[in-house]
Amino acid sequence: RRAAFWRGWWFGWAHLTLANNWIATAFTHQAKMPEVLGWVAVPLLCIYLAIYPALAALAAHMVARRQPLWAFGLVLAGVWVLTEWARGTFFTGYPWPPLGLMLLGDWHTRGVATLLPWMGTYALSGLAMAFATGLLANVVMRRAAGVVVPLAAIAYAMHVPVLPGQDSALRYTLVQPLIPQSEINDASKFEEQFARLSALTAPGRDQSRIVLWPESAIPDYLEPGYPERYYLQMTAGADPEFARRRIGGVIGPQSTLLTGVVNLDIGTREDGTQGAVSARNSVMALDGEGAIKASYAKAHLVPYGEYLPMRAFLEPLGISRLVAGSIDYEPGPGPRTLELGRHGKAGIQICYEIVFSGEVVDRANRPDYIFNPSNDGWFGAWGPPQHLAQARMRAIEEGLPVLRSTTTGISAVIDADGIVRGSIARGKAGKLEGRVPAAKPPTLFAQAGHWLTLGWALVLAALGLALPRALALTRARG
Repeated sequence: RRAAFWRGWWFGWAHLTLANNWIATAFTHQAKMPEVLGWVAVPLLCIYLAIYPALAALAAHMVARRQPLWAFGLVLAGVWVLTEWARGTFFTGYPWPPLGLMLLGDWHTRGVATLLPWMGTYALSGLAMAFATGLLANVVMRRAAGVVVPLAAIAYAMHVPVLPGQDSALRYTLVQPLIPQSEINDASKFEEQFARLSALTAPGRDQSRIVLWPESAIPDYLEPGYPERYYLQMTAGADPEFARRRIGGVIGPQSTLLTGVVNLDIGTREDGTQGAVSARNSVMALDGEGAIKASYAKAHLVPYGEYLPMRAFLEPLGISRLVAGSIDYEPGPGPRTLELGRHGKAGIQICYEIVFSGEVVDRANRPDYIFNPSNDGWFGAWGPPQHLAQARMRAIEEGLPVLRSTTTGISAVIDADGIVRGSIARGKAGKLEGRVPAAKPPTLFAQAGHWLTLGWALVLAALGLALPRALALTRARG
């Protein structure tokens, strides 16, 4: 048992440390902690994350250690589904990356991920594990056909083209302003950043469209009612109404803007003064007059990025948040659909919220599309492609288009089949324009959620336990 646990743990630790090495890059964008701490933090984080693969290996060993290798693999696959779901759920959850991500095709194909509407991501991860152990079993038994045929089938599936889907009537302008992480909080650059956004957004005076700006797009506090000092520090004209009207003038009277903003919770602070006691990473909808139509607050916050766990213990040790500021962010209530009138119904998932399978849509009010604004400037070269790939998986799972606007790339328009219709490369400024891809009817996964995940876990494990017995009985009778 101990050997099984540790084999699973070492596999998980190596796999997750390699896949998450982009986190270390975030430490190069702040001055409060030494950069080298990033290369320590990732392996330390994965000490915990690797417990889930270890538990999968241990459980499979306890239940199916006497089964043939291929059957053991099916049991392991079923347990893996459950432990990967647990990794993405417990202690706020961290599902990055799911094992099933390897079965996603390139930007113009779905690969084996075409099964996502009927399985969900965690069950697809179980399928990947079953496939891998099945190949290993055939290698051990020297069955060439058992290796070549499945590999050929997978290779074929990874290259099957997908016919282009239909578009809706809604037009969009999606902007990638190329605001480097080093300039995000530089007050001397704020007007230059706004000018860049404005130039990429125009023209739009007579267009009816949804305009999409990324997370961290503008520094302005746009809500009214804050103490004046906050507007003096961060808001154009030191006036939120002026700042909103200025934005409305950029997008045009017929348009609606969805943009990343920071909102503050004002209350009595420890020193007795009125001020910000917490913040919310939000998306705000503004019309062409600059009026606030709706807003959404991010629900899945990044530990150590947007809040500091155990602050009273860690702050004296010199450990702080990666994001600038002295107050923590507070989470919103969860998935919410913003009703935008003629500009449709928008589901919002800010930054890495999009990686949480089964948690990206308000089931009571299904949106027409998902908007995923993000600031991927933190995460070097490895993080953005993985982030985009997981956004594609959400599109396939839910049958909904996903529109990603990022500060530095990779921005993309993804249709409901997970196909990238257009993109802006990392490190470039630009915009995408066109019609929002049409949504599909709700998928089986969209309707059943993680009950479907549980069902697949039970099916895989049951097959691993029942098939060897059934085959033995068949041979005995034959």
